[in-house]
Amino acid sequence: MKIILLHSDKFEYVPKKKAIKSAEQISKDPVSIDEALVAMISVEKNDEKDSETITKKAIKDILEVKKELKVENLVLYPWVHLSSSPSRPDFALSILRNMEKNLKDMNEFKILKRAPFGWYKGFEIKVKGHPLSELSREINADIIDDAKPMESKSIEEEAQVKHEYFVYHNGERLDPKKFNFNNNKNLKIFFSYETDGNRSNDKAPAHVELMQNLELVDYEPASDSGNLRWYPSGWLIKRLIEDHVTNVHIENGAYCVETPIMYDFLHPSLEAYMNRFPARQYTIRSGQNNYFLRFAACFGQFLIGSDATISYKNLPLKLFEMTHYSFRREQSGELAALRRLRTFSMPDQHTIVADIEMAKDEFRKQFILCLKMMNDFELEYEGVFRFQKEFYNENKSWIDKMISEVDKPVMLELFDKRYAYFVCKFEFNVVDQQKKAAALSTVQIDVENAERFDIKYVSKDGKENFPLILHTSLSGAVERVLYAILEKSAKIMREGKKPKFPFWLTPIHVRLLPVADKHLEYCVDLAKKLETHGLRVDIDDRNERVGKMIRNAERNWIPFIFVIGDDEIKNGVLKGRLRGEEDRNFEVEELITFLKDKTREYPIRKLPMSKYLSKRPIFYSRGK
Repeated sequence: MKIILLHSDKFEYVPKKKAIKSAEQISKDPVSIDEALVAMISVEKNDEKDSETITKKAIKDILEVKKELKVENLVLYPWVHLSSSPSRPDFALSILRNMEKNLKDMNEFKILKRAPFGWYKGFEIKVKGHPLSELSREINADIIDDAKPMESKSIEEEAQVKHEYFVYHNGERLDPKKFNFNNNKNLKIFFSYETDGNRSNDKAPAHVELMQNLELVDYEPASDSGNLRWYPSGWLIKRLIEDHVTNVHIENGAYCVETPIMYDFLHPSLEAYMNRFPARQYTIRSGQNNYFLRFAACFGQFLIGSDATISYKNLPLKLFEMTHYSFRREQSGELAALRRLRTFSMPDQHTIVADIEMAKDEFRKQFILCLKMMNDFELEYEGVFRFQKEFYNENKSWIDKMISEVDKPVMLELFDKRYAYFVCKFEFNVVDQQKKAAALSTVQIDVENAERFDIKYVSKDGKENFPLILHTSLSGAVERVLYAILEKSAKIMREGKKPKFPFWLTPIHVRLLPVADKHLEYCVDLAKKLETHGLRVDIDDRNERVGKMIRNAERNWIPFIFVIGDDEIKNGVLKGRLRGEEDRNFEVEELITFLKDKTREYPIRKLPMSKYLSKRPIFYSRGK
């Protein structure tokens, strides 16, 4: 960006003729301003690399000159001729509008005018002629070293907000400094992490070794950090989680959609959202346009809602997408395998509701679904409920009833002013072996984005109204669910016990170990029979001793292991080794009934690899 700063006694301009088709629609009346700082601005192509920082630095330079000159009026005047490499017109206009808006919000000038963009204009200026009356500035996106990316309005507002934290139990707000955490040690860790925790990682989390040794997930050195590769067993677990969450949403009335992974920075609604809630996004360029990769399904679903014709009869309206994928360019020091990534799968639902009473009703229903989801994954979790204080005071009985469902102490956060789009939210968090925490389930009541994205519904009286919106993720990011399961498993292993996956998520339900080659045919037939009932079965057909095959199955956390020899074939009774339980004998039909009962409410997927261990490659080898 290039800027000429002129301290003038008088400046007057008059629009003459459109210079480009996309010129702003304006009045052609002349504009005259006395005693003004005139900033002649040319936005350049290189500025498109970092619009936020460029905007902040330009504002900073203008305010420094304003302070020096003690001038009270400002004119922002687009002047493309200062540069030999101007930016796209739409980008330049966006920068100028953002500068105008931010400067007006700062209330530093009595009069602030922005000359129309895309017009040939005539102007007259009377420059004062003192040593500081003619200045120039050049801002280069490649070499800026004194301006951090522009903080969002939300972050700036949050810095002014007063937050209070309590332990909430049996309807009482308790001082965490006086609360006895002896029976709630993870909650104590969560309080510490939430209020003063360090987000960086000094060592690899416990789940990393497990995800590699079990051949589930691994790092991908050929990609950007925080982008992982998934092996067949991990792929299966991931898809089963996605299937289950999707099924629960559909069973509870969701409309499934699919939306793009990239969006234009300059789309009016998205630009307003990003200015208020900027995230660490990946950016890509296509032709002359810059796009960001989504970090949730909010944008796509909001735009669908904006274009839809919605009646009060359609409410609550639930739009759901299992995002493949969402992107967030986390700082490298914060990346932590499955806990915090840059590319992830996020189940994301937005519920359009008519009013706060409908919002509260849906919030509680979805909260109950989140509780069930955590139980389905067999996870230990800590709850946190966050409310704007006014909302909390007005809805305390509703809040008490809902929190009582958790049946243990939780964190309560109250904030005096709304700094983001929500007035109410909850999260279920897991605490890992590094004493770090990660959010999984969440529901939030959004009071802001319906108007920003022009989402409306027609009420019973025929009038259009802005609804409220609930943001919901029943499970949180799919990768984090596996992270939570593996971190819990690491804890179990440290206690000297055997970890295992929830049965419906385990890649292999049953492993058959033929004692000799002559027993293989029976194993194949038995596997086929079990598979017809939705069970995943494999066969260790390698030429190994039975003891070694059993140890291998144990290392892979196989929940049901059956050694098949002459006696089993003759008697039809299978001697089962049950992981973490006492051995047990089953007849085949009894086994089928027993195992089907464990998977009855959950999705079924076939084994995505050969059932014969002799045919499988080794995907991960320590030290390779």
